This record gives sequence, structure tokens and C-alpha cells, in this order.
Amino acid sequence: MHYGMEQMRNVVLLSHSGAGKTSLSEAMLFNSGAITRLGKVDHGNTTSDYDPEEVKRKISIYLSMLPCDWKGFKVNTIDTPGYADFVTEAKAAVHIADGAVIVLCAASGVEVGTQLVWGYVEEQKIPRLIFVNKIDRENADFFKTLEELWANFGKRCLPIELPIGSEEDFQGVVDLTKMKAYMGPQWQEGEVPDSLRGQAEEFREKLVEAVAETDDNLIAKYLEGEELTEEEICQGLRAATLGGQVVPILVGSALQNLGITRLLDAICDYLPSPKDRDQLSAINPLSKEEETIDLNPTAPLAALVFKTSADPYVGRLSYFRVYSGTIYSDSTVWNSTKNRAERIGQLYVLRGKAQEPVPHLIAGDIGAVAKLAETSSGDTLCGRDHPLSLPSMESPTPVFSLAVHPKTKADLDKMGSALARLTEEDPSLQVRREPDTLETILSGMGEAQLEVAAEKMLRKFGVDVRMETPKVPYKETIAISTKAEYKHKKQTGGHGQYGHVFLELEPLPRGAGCEFGKRVVGGAVPKNYIPAVEKGVHEALNEGILAKYPVVDIKVTLYDGTYHSVDSSDIAFKIAGAHATRKGLSQGQPVLLEPIMNMRITVPEGLTGDVIGDLNSKRAKVLGMSPQDGLNIIEAQAPLAEVQRYAIDLRSMTQGRGRYRMEFSHYEEVPPHTAQRIIAEREKE
Repeated sequence: MHYGMEQMRNVVLLSHSGAGKTSLSEAMLFNSGAITRLGKVDHGNTTSDYDPEEVKRKISIYLSMLPCDWKGFKVNTIDTPGYADFVTEAKAAVHIADGAVIVLCAASGVEVGTQLVWGYVEEQKIPRLIFVNKIDRENADFFKTLEELWANFGKRCLPIELPIGSEEDFQGVVDLTKMKAYMGPQWQEGEVPDSLRGQAEEFREKLVEAVAETDDNLIAKYLEGEELTEEEICQGLRAATLGGQVVPILVGSALQNLGITRLLDAICDYLPSPKDRDQLSAINPLSKEEETIDLNPTAPLAALVFKTSADPYVGRLSYFRVYSGTIYSDSTVWNSTKNRAERIGQLYVLRGKAQEPVPHLIAGDIGAVAKLAETSSGDTLCGRDHPLSLPSMESPTPVFSLAVHPKTKADLDKMGSALARLTEEDPSLQVRREPDTLETILSGMGEAQLEVAAEKMLRKFGVDVRMETPKVPYKETIAISTKAEYKHKKQTGGHGQYGHVFLELEPLPRGAGCEFGKRVVGGAVPKNYIPAVEKGVHEALNEGILAKYPVVDIKVTLYDGTYHSVDSSDIAFKIAGAHATRKGLSQGQPVLLEPIMNMRITVPEGLTGDVIGDLNSKRAKVLGMSPQDGLNIIEAQAPLAEVQRYAIDLRSMTQGRGRYRMEFSHYEEVPPHTAQRIIAEREKE
């Protein structure tokens, strides 16, 4: 079918993990006829959770596109992960969606994840509905959940449906816009039950008042005591939802497939079409000026790639949303981010893993294309004659790192390219080489994300790896200035070896690095041998004498020496320089240094004490605290060795409510008792 922009709805499903988004999306597809059998997460046969890892873990890990047709509308539903480690997928979906459905569990109410996703939606200023799911579950309480919604997000969250009964007695809903009940196996329309009438009228009054306030004519009619018609209420409710003054609340059970058709109606009636969204600005790379995009299929092309998936069989699959213009199969477009032409092959509309070929996609629609040579997530595709660059999503900063070790030589050869493919697919993953420990470090949002990455490397690219906590890149230095002398003298038949040096070693300020100086007078060491001495010094500084860590923040000065006209050579002076340096290091009260990290931790006020207590146990220094909107921002410095797994600690301490950023600050001396333990462990290695 062909749909105009007004008939499209791009909707992202968001929630705390386990509230039932995947079951909800499955029921939406089933009711619309897009699928003929209702899959279940527990059976591993849902349309959206098709990846082997998702089936195994019974959670969503990737966003998935689930388009369906509902009463002449094309509803592009995007199911997203609720688990915090996979936040990048949820944020990418919010970035390109026009509306959101926030799913809550009627038994659990507002959870940490609900607050997080509400924040993402607020950031993007997109209209939303709330769906209170699992109303048939034990301990389900719609009105308690409503109170929690009001406490967290304000009184603009208004029910447009009330449940008739709850837990196993859930029978149907009261529609507050029509003041009708829908009950029975086919949800037949009927009168509101007497037991609910008073409550229904009270909630309807609140709804009508909120709706009337969006329009001068309606408020005048309302204040004069006139009844608003059903049509006026629905039009006003759409305007109030689009403007963000009202967030409509619906109720049902995805697993029992109850209330889902009414949610689909509400998505089409109250959430925006791509035409209704606010003006979108893009930068013209040629003029460097901002221009407003015409949200129209006949305008110049502007499409944003929001996800890349690497598949060993299909190659790269790029998911994109068209904002303006039309994109055609078998055409050429311009990638304004990479400044390259890109050949477009067959376009697809995706439903889970199923790919349906289409000849073209117009403004407002979402699709995918395989095997783009240069394009990655965040790139803009446009016409070469009218280049545009759309605002792309910022990836969150990784907070958890593990060292990746290949299990065999064959794995080592393939590991680099596999890691590159992973980071291309998920921008929140970062790979770097730690020069001091020679480890490959993979960083992401949490342990689960990195475990999934390792499993994906084995399944997709045949690379088997082991993941461990990274080694800490300790350093060594000296505490006092000292002098050392070494004479390298070897006599064998023929030429001997002779090099004799006097060195002065002095500590430098933290972060100064290593320096080599010379103040030799009267040619005690000929000029041509001085570079050899310097080479020997630097070689010795590569391995300290406490635990063989590199030596830093030291100045070594060659101030005297002797030579032999026949037996002296570069190699002799290099050996002498290295030995004298090691001797000086052992005399200079050597100390171990450890990396100290700057940390900025954001936690709810009530949990501040626990977090600070935990930081104190980690040898951290709390530098300051500032309150902000019911949260405390704690600035601290802590040794890297103590906070390598802080993402896990903070999540368990705050039930996922805390977040933090960490970056390297400086090196500092390790306390003596800790240093002894580190040296002993290093000797064992």
C-alpha cells in the first residue's frame, strides 16, 4: 500500500526492562494482521527479539522495526531494549521517532527505567502516550500506578480509559471520551458499570477541562456549562497531546491481547504524523548555514542513518529515516557527512528480521539498505546538488571496560577486524590499545553489553575471546635525588669493552615524563658516545626495579665518566648507562605510582550517604557536592584500581538510579601497604 505522510505514525516503545514492550509490539502486529500467530518472549518466537542472544537472555538487546497497517494508517513501531546497558539503541530510536508509547507494569508502577526513558523523550520534546500493561497480573493496581505517575511526571498524565476490575477480574475498560464501557470477549460497547460511574465522571471532568484549555472556543463553551461533543473532545485531546499539555493513559494486557486495538486507535488519533512534527533544521555543508527542511516527498532528499547492523551474510545493513524528499532503489545519493557518493541498491522495509523490498520510500518513512560502502550511523544521505547535514545523535560515554584476549593465534589475527565491525554497529562501544599493559580494551555501558559483544564476535565472526578486568598501568619513580656510577669493563683476546659513566638522578614533578641531560666537561665522555649512554638510560627506565613497571617523572644527567681510546664503544657505554641507571633507581627510594581518575557521580539525594561511604572504602577523595533537582552531583578522585567495576557497584547501590562519568586525572604515589601487595602479585606473575 502507498501511504501519504499524514497516514504515517513513527512510534517508539519505551519502558523499564520487563514491562512488556516486546509482548505489546507482538500483539500490535497480530491485531493488525501483519503476523498470523502471536509469539511469546518465553518461547523465543517473537518478531522483534529474533537475535540468538535475545532469545537466549529473554530480553531485547537491539531496536527492531515493526511496521503494520491499522485502519489505513502505517504504524512504524520501534521496539527498544529496556535494559540500561543497551541505552544507545533506545536513544537512537527516540531520536528518529515522532511519538512515544511509555509502557508501565501495573504491578511495579514507575521504575528507574521509566524515569530514564521519560527523560530521553523530554529531551527530544516528542508527544507520548502511557500504556499501563499487565493489568491482569497479581498485585496490579491501576490507581496506585496513576498516583506514582502524578508524583513523578505531574498531573498532565491523564487517563482516557479506566480498567473494569483488575488482576484476574479484569474485564474491560471505560472509555472516558465516549463514556462507554468495552467488555466481554469481543469488547462489545455497553454502558458504564454503576460501581465505576462516579469515578469515571470525576476523571472525565479532569480530562474535559484539560482538553478545553487548549482552545479558546472550547474553554468558552466549557465555562458556559455547555457539554463538549465527542468530536470536540477528541480534536482537543489530539492538540493537547501534540502540544505536551496532556499525556493520555491507556490500560490493558499485552500477553492476554486485551486493550491493544484501542492503543493502536489512540496512536493513530493522538500521536503526530511526520507532517505534524516541529520544524527541523539542517546545516548546508557548502554555505555552512542552517536551513529549515521542507517535510515533503517532493522536496530535496534528506535521510538520516540511525543504526548499522553488521551481518556476515548480508553485509552491512543501514537503517535510515527519510525526513524530506524520496529515496529510490537502484539510485545514487550523496553522503554529506563523508563527502562521498553512495550507491543505493534494493531498499527494504524491515519487520523484525524479515526484509520486504520496496521501490522507494517517501519523507516520513523508515527503511533499510544493504552494503553501503562508506556510510555509518549518524550520516546524512541527500542529493549532491542540494547537500544537507542533519543533526545526529550523541553516543553516551562508555563507563565500563574489559580487556579482550584472543584464545588462539587464529583468533588474534581476526580479532582486530571483528572489534572494528562491532564498534561500527554500536557507537557506544569503544576499542583502544593500552600502551603500558599492551592490552586491547573494550569499553561500553555495562558488563552485559560487553558479554553480548564477545558472544557476537564468536557467532558472527568466528572469533573466540576471553574478557578480564584490565591490568592497571602502574608506573615507578624515585623520591630523592641520588648519584650512581658504573664501569663496564671486559677484557678478552683482541679488543675489550670499556665504558664508565657517572649519572645524577633527580625526581621531577608528576606528569613531567623522563628527561636526559648532560654536563660533561673536558671530554671525559667523548660526544659520539653520549647518544649511546642516553639509549642505555631509556632502556633501563622502561622497567623499574620494584615491579618492572615503566619509570616516569625523572631526570637523568650524565656529568662525568672515563673512556679508553681502543676498548670504548657505543655498546659499552650503552651497557654502562643502563647499569648506572638501575643502580641509581635502587638508591633513590623507588616508589610505585597509580593512575587517579576524576569522577562525577549523579545520585538521588537519599542515596548520597551510601555512595560516599562506598567511595571512602575505595580510597577515594570526595572533592565536593552540589544539589540539583532532587539529585546530588558528587565530584571525587579515586585510584583506577579501586573503580574498574564501579558501573556494577553503583548500579547495585542505587538500583540503577545513579550514573557517573570518569576520566584520567594524574598519577599519585601508592600507599606503602598497597604497594607491597601489588609488588608481591607482580612477582607471582
